[in-house]
Amino acid sequence: MGSLVTLDLPPDSPVADLPWVITIGSLGDEEDWEPVVCGPYERAHALALAQAVVADEDLLAVVEPLLPRPDADAIRDEIELARAAAEAPADPDDPGFDEEAYETRRVRPGRAPTEAEVREGWARIAARLSG
Repeated sequence: MGSLVTLDLPPDSPVADLPWVITIGSLGDEEDWEPVVCGPYERAHALALAQAVVADEDLLAVVEPLLPRPDADAIRDEIELARAAAEAPADPDDPGFDEEAYETRRVRPGRAPTEAEVREGWARIAARLSG
């Protein structure tokens, strides 16, 4: 049985409306292959597809949001934010990595979205990104 890791979001989080990707890799060290990245999907579709794929195999699925950026400057800004966060002095009041922000769960087979449902989701993502 596989595992699924994703952000644990509050119900009203705007991050849920972003496009999401699934990265699937080996759960253990026995297999040596490059992870597969699929997407974009709407969050519900990404979670359901990941669950369906890893439920019966020793695979790990990570479902995470994409951060669409319209140009190189916006990407550079994100890189600078990430660098600044990594270089910032340690805050003694910061508890560090917040394991509560992530949810890891063993998954059971569920209903994956149909191809038509995924394609409808892609159309909604495209409309949001181009709007």
